[in-house]
Amino acid sequence: MTPTSTSPATMPPSARAHRPGSSRATDVPLRRRQTRSARRRSGRDRLLDRYVDRNGQPREVIARPGAAGSTLVVDRDRANGSDQRLVAHLSADEPAGNAALVCDRYLQDAANGRGRCRALDAEDGRITPFEHPQEPEQTPPQARDAELVDRLGCAYALEQVRTALSIPELRWCRSRQPVSVREAIASLESYEPVRALTLHALALHGRSDAISTTVLRAELTRVHESPIVLNRRLREVVLATVERQQLSMSEIAIRCGRVKRDRNGNQSGETSWLARRVGLLPEGGRSTPTPWIHSDVLALIARHGLGVSPREVELC
Repeated sequence: MTPTSTSPATMPPSARAHRPGSSRATDVPLRRRQTRSARRRSGRDRLLDRYVDRNGQPREVIARPGAAGSTLVVDRDRANGSDQRLVAHLSADEPAGNAALVCDRYLQDAANGRGRCRALDAEDGRITPFEHPQEPEQTPPQARDAELVDRLGCAYALEQVRTALSIPELRWCRSRQPVSVREAIASLESYEPVRALTLHALALHGRSDAISTTVLRAELTRVHESPIVLNRRLREVVLATVERQQLSMSEIAIRCGRVKRDRNGNQSGETSWLARRVGLLPEGGRSTPTPWIHSDVLALIARHGLGVSPREVELC
């Protein structure tokens, strides 16, 4: 499966509608307004679910036959089939139920503000996914032997998890409870060796009929394509700069354009803004600092606040 992403402007919103077959009256006029051409065009498409986006527009997620027996999972406008977005591309050997599983996870992520996809193009219908999978031996031995434990003492491992599918899923687990690839990376505040171990597992089991890697592959792709990155290296550089150059966090914030004034007009930098961005203080309403930062904000702090290249403060 090859999930894809794009800018936040094309993200599907959080409001989710009912399942197909619901008797909501609001769906009736929408179906009546659907054109005959739209119905003919979607004749080979299989409806997976419907929802209403944050702009109040009705949308649907469908499964469409792709090249070489593959399946395209597509999000589109419900009324006329326009504004089509590629959610995932499932290979021919994926279990039949995986399209519905991907749809469910996609809409769950959308409800939490994390769902991402990109515009569907003509090439998507002509290509097959994963023509050049990574070989298992490319994973460093030290990554395979690593014991993954976060700062709270919780251990992480890839395990087979029983789900509604007829075969088990391969997932990252914490204390035997499934977590996403992103959550494992966040808890460890490091991309490796989670990323290397995931790639190794996908290469070993990606074409297996005995275990599903659909969700694991989708989660890794979202991490690779997300503009949200870890802030640990940035935090280390900020603290080192403050200590070494006697540069205050207030000055760094001012350089980034984050300025506040007291009742007497005295100017200072928004140190709380900077502390939240680099993971020293929790965001509003949270109990713990976030390990994530948007890459644009990271670049702003690096270039203007610290005077260094963003590459110097971003984990790889």
